[in-house]
Amino acid sequence: MDAKQWDARYAATELVWSVSPNQFVATELADLPPGRAVDLAAGEGRNAIWLAARGWDVTAVDFSQVALDKGRRLADGERLEGTIRWVCADATTWEPDSAYDLAVLAYLQLAADERRAAVRRAFAALRPGGTFLLVAHDSTNLEEGTGGPQDPAVLMTADDILDDLEDADFEPLRAERVVRQVPQPDGTTAPAYDALVRLERLG
Repeated sequence: MDAKQWDARYAATELVWSVSPNQFVATELADLPPGRAVDLAAGEGRNAIWLAARGWDVTAVDFSQVALDKGRRLADGERLEGTIRWVCADATTWEPDSAYDLAVLAYLQLAADERRAAVRRAFAALRPGGTFLLVAHDSTNLEEGTGGPQDPAVLMTADDILDDLEDADFEPLRAERVVRQVPQPDGTTAPAYDALVRLERLG
């Protein structure tokens, strides 16, 4: 989907995603001291808003202006200790203005070449010692899990992300498949499988 298609999707409903942050973003980053963060492909800003509420100064980047405008309105109703700068740009070509302490990519849906470009840009935006966190729909979710994109071209594994950064200098902290329980209409839950990669940039 291109920016116009995502604009249409975001315009068609009040919220495409939840107001609360992704559970893995919240779990992995809760103990990090606040600094400067980039939320690349931020969508409606749920993770950026959560980070800013915890004192982070966040640059929220997405190529859908409709999504960013919705995020800005959501943020206006929140108590934020930090700040959010909303930037309309493509995750594959965005240029950072300075080094960041944290880069987040949550549920980016791109084919391999474009994904690699976005992953490498997010990592390159970090200062040495900075944290890279990616959460995405795992390739195995198509056959084994619940919901998520049905196009295998935009799914990935943790190993795919490590391969995207094969020449980069980092310490892998987590790189694995994780399970997320998805509520069902009958009141039960069903598993969805995500790829989670957390790295520390070394150089």
